[in-house]
Amino acid sequence: MNEEIRQRLQNKKIWQRGFFMVMYMGIYGFCNFLMIAIFVFQFVALIIAGQPNALLLDFGKNLGTYIRQIIAYMTLNTDYLPFPFSAWPNDGNSEQLTKDRNISD
Repeated sequence: MNEEIRQRLQNKKIWQRGFFMVMYMGIYGFCNFLMIAIFVFQFVALIIAGQPNALLLDFGKNLGTYIRQIIAYMTLNTDYLPFPFSAWPNDGNSEQLTKDRNISD
């Protein structure tokens, strides 16, 4: 086995990253279920009240940003750990999604 590969296999940061990626896969699945529930509820609210629920509009926007942060982390586009290791996105802004790939250190 090549020595470089052996060193990467012993790198704790890489294994930690893998653990977080598996954890975020579960969170991502739950968030998708939650987003579908919001779709259905908002559609029903639109039919009944004639307008969507204002609180769910903001939550849906923030949940979409959160899902985007999870995808960026899981696809190795960032090392930024999304919620619960950082603040919940509150304004739909995803400034933290910068390319800062340092996992091989």
